[in-house]
Amino acid sequence: MALFELKVEIPATAAGTVDEILVEHGCEDWSVFDDVIVRRAWLVGIGTDPVEGEAQWRQIEVWLQAAGVAIVAPPERRVLTDADWRESYKAHFHPWQFGRLHWVPVWQRESYLVPPGDAVLWLDPGMAFGTGNHETTRLCVERLVAWVEARGCDGRVVDAGCGSGILALSAALLGFRDVVGFDNDPEAVRVSDENAAANGLAARVRFQVADLVTGLTGMEAEVLLANIQADVLLRFARELCAAVRPGGALVLSGILAVENEKVRDGFAVFAPNWRCEHRNLGEWSDVLLVRPE
Repeated sequence: MALFELKVEIPATAAGTVDEILVEHGCEDWSVFDDVIVRRAWLVGIGTDPVEGEAQWRQIEVWLQAAGVAIVAPPERRVLTDADWRESYKAHFHPWQFGRLHWVPVWQRESYLVPPGDAVLWLDPGMAFGTGNHETTRLCVERLVAWVEARGCDGRVVDAGCGSGILALSAALLGFRDVVGFDNDPEAVRVSDENAAANGLAARVRFQVADLVTGLTGMEAEVLLANIQADVLLRFARELCAAVRPGGALVLSGILAVENEKVRDGFAVFAPNWRCEHRNLGEWSDVLLVRPE
């Protein structure tokens, strides 16, 4: 299947603003790549229909102009093979670490040195969201690590909207034995399965194609992770809260900092007595809700 790419350079200082615009308007086929080393940034759209891609770009351009973002150069267009897509990601996916866990591109497997006693997750994001470099993923991972340090790794972890599987696979590396991930995008589930196999975790993590209704029906999670944009979280607040066992945690991310209060207020309707915390990381934020025993 041929893929078409439209790539436009934007000011590096506007990367956060453009990312916020994409999330606000639900532009799932578009991403911002920010190279902090060379201080350059690009807005990239990938799709199978070039006519639809051009229409999306015209609308995004209007939003950029309204936000005062001027593009650096005219858009570049090209046809991509799957191999081209994977190669393009390598320039933007860098290793990172939190505590004793490391998240490293699989193509650095031969060169990356893992300190004794640490664990590493080798990742190839493919066409699915989730390299771990984004603030929203880091917020979730830090909550997960803190939960294990305080409570241990008993019970089930559910990764709702698993993307490339990074949160579910991280839970398995931390020692959880019952880990489930799901996404409504079959490509995301395929990539998650590939990442599980590449890390020897295929037998420990179950991935499936499901949405926030079918994936959570009958589920009881010790830790439920949902790194999904705020409007979707609010729409399925009832289902998300109902899937957390007594004493368990619901970790919400994908939330712009300016939307955090709205999300907390929305979830308070279904979790009125739950302990609630939130944090900001740059323009992004999370919400931790702990259900009473």
